[in-house]
Amino acid sequence: MSSQDVIELIQRAKAQDQNAYNLLFDGYWNSIYSFLYKRTSNRGLAEELAIESFSKAFDQLERFDEKLSFNSWLITIAKNHHTDRYRKSKQYKKNSQEVEEDQTIEFSRTSPSPEELMIANQNLEKILDHIKSMKKEFRNLLRMRYFEDLSLKEIEDKLDEPPNTIRVKLFRAKKMLANMLDSEKN
Repeated sequence: MSSQDVIELIQRAKAQDQNAYNLLFDGYWNSIYSFLYKRTSNRGLAEELAIESFSKAFDQLERFDEKLSFNSWLITIAKNHHTDRYRKSKQYKKNSQEVEEDQTIEFSRTSPSPEELMIANQNLEKILDHIKSMKKEFRNLLRMRYFEDLSLKEIEDKLDEPPNTIRVKLFRAKKMLANMLDSEKN
C-alpha cells in the first residue's frame, strides 16, 4: 500500500468509513501482531494487545500527523499499550501477594444475599437496555458471543466475515457498551 493510499484510507476512516477501518486493520495487522508477539511470546496475549492497540489508534486517529509513518505510529501505540499492561499486571501480582500473605481476611459466606441478587438483576437489566440501543450489527455480535456463547470462529462462519473484522467489531461493541455504562455513573 502506497503512503498516498494510506493517507486516503485514514481520511476516509476519520469520516467514519467502516471499510477504511477494516482495510487499515487488515493492512497493518501482521506488522502490529508480529511486533507484540516478539515482545510477549504469547499468541493469545499478542492478539489481544494488537486488537486493543488498533482500537486505541482508531480512537486517536484525529491526532495522527500525516507527515509521519502510519506503521511507526501504530507500533508506538502498541509498545506503549503493552508497557502499560505489563506495569498493571506487575501491580496486580504485588497486590494479590499481599492479600495472600494477610491471613486475617475471612469470607463469611459464599452465596449472595437477596439484596445482592436484586442489585445484580438491576445491573443486568441496565446492560440489556444499553445493548438494545446499539446498532443491530453490534447487538448481534454481543448476542452471539456472550448470550449464545459462540466462538469467534463460529461467528466468522455464521456472518461470513474475515476474522479480523469480527474481532474489531466485537471489541468496538464492548467498548461502546463500557462507555455507555461509564457515562451512566457520571
